[in-house]
Amino acid sequence: MPVTYKALVDAANAVVPKISAQEAMELAAKGALIVDVRDSAELAQTGKIAGAVHIPRGSIEMKADLTAPSADPHFAHDRPVILHCAGGGRAALAGKALKEMGYETVYNLGGFKDWVAAGGKVEK
Repeated sequence: MPVTYKALVDAANAVVPKISAQEAMELAAKGALIVDVRDSAELAQTGKIAGAVHIPRGSIEMKADLTAPSADPHFAHDRPVILHCAGGGRAALAGKALKEMGYETVYNLGGFKDWVAAGGKVEK
C-alpha cells in the first residue's frame, strides 16, 4: 500500500519536535540556525525571518551534507536547526531528513505565519 503525504508528515512530526515562535526566538538568540524551506515565490510574497537561511525543501539534503561541495556553511551537526515553511509539513519532512543525516538538535517552528503572529522580525 502506498504511503500518503499525511503518513509521511506524521512520521516526521514524531521525531522532530514542534516549538513555538517564542522558543525559536530564544534559540536563535543563542545561535540556532533558522532555515526557511519554502520556495522562492513564497519568499518573494512575504519576505523571510530576519537572519534565516533560505534553502528550498527540495535542496535541503544537498545543502546539509557537510561532505558535499554544495554544503551550506551555516550548517554544523552540533548546531541546533529550526525549520519552517508555510504550515509545518515541509519543515517536518526536512527536519526528519536532517535527523537521519546526523543533526543532533532539530526543531519545527511550523509556519512563517506563526513567527509573524508572535512579532518576530521579518526582512524583505
